[in-house]
Amino acid sequence: MARLTADMWVAAYLTRLRLQDIPVFVVKKGDATAGAVMVKLNTLDGQAVAYQRQFDLMADRREWVELASGVERDVDAALSKQSGYDPDLWIIEVEDRDGRTLLDEIGLSD
Repeated sequence: MARLTADMWVAAYLTRLRLQDIPVFVVKKGDATAGAVMVKLNTLDGQAVAYQRQFDLMADRREWVELASGVERDVDAALSKQSGYDPDLWIIEVEDRDGRTLLDEIGLSD
């Protein structure tokens, strides 16, 4: 099965969020072909959650897992640390008081 490039996945994700009127921003643009993507959810109350994709060997699939959560500056620090390890990393910030990221939807959760 062919996999999408990182920039195509990000473009599709941004479109889905915008169609739901959920504000989203590309904070850091990574490698267009194979850069990893992390998503930060900012609930606009000083709190945030960062998600990363991880391969689950037992289920034989990729899934979104929490990297960090809590005070926004602490989540930002965790993302900055990851960015230091991986210069090809994409960081997408979603701003939604209701906590919607759409990452559990078909096509984004696969």
